[in-house]
Amino acid sequence: MKTAAVKNYSNLVFDLGAVLIDWNPRYLYNKVFSTAAETEFFLTNVCTSAWNEEQDAGRSLQEATEMLICQFPKFEAEIRAYYGRWKEMLGGPIQETVDILQELKESNQYKLYALTNWSNETFPLALLNYPFLQWFDGIVVSGREKIRKPDPAFYNLLLDRYQLDASSTLFIDDNERNIRGAAACGIDGIHFTSAGQLKAILEEKSILPISLHHS
Repeated sequence: MKTAAVKNYSNLVFDLGAVLIDWNPRYLYNKVFSTAAETEFFLTNVCTSAWNEEQDAGRSLQEATEMLICQFPKFEAEIRAYYGRWKEMLGGPIQETVDILQELKESNQYKLYALTNWSNETFPLALLNYPFLQWFDGIVVSGREKIRKPDPAFYNLLLDRYQLDASSTLFIDDNERNIRGAAACGIDGIHFTSAGQLKAILEEKSILPISLHHS
């Protein structure tokens, strides 16, 4: 028998992109460009993840778009597509993780929250597309707050707003940088790699009942 003490968590906090929602600009740009190499060049040098993160931190989509067009005028049409055709970057829910979220919701044992780096201007589209976002007891969106992970102030905002105790809160994110940010605020984390891995860890922590695995 295991004698190790299992920590009691009462709040579970989920990242959204790449954990519950499949979002990838390549879904759009593989249609825009004729080769994968052109797509990668564009996303590495023009519409970069660092540029996108500034919108997550509250910069307006219009300002972001015009700024890049000034820098890369020959890519104007492709840059405008980033937000003009943004919905085409959404690949749908990551159903296996949504199933875990549903099981947690139905257990009625935990408060569920989302902490997401997401532009406030595109987030309403996610709310329309993914009904499971209604299952959360609270969602904190970086673009609305004008602050983003891994800034400690963003995690503390979640804790303060919902009066959560950091030591009884568990945070799930696919980005290790964001897990480290949570740890700096006293919040335990799970570095998400797959729904199967998440389920196994939640079972190990006695957050989910251990399921009978059929081989």
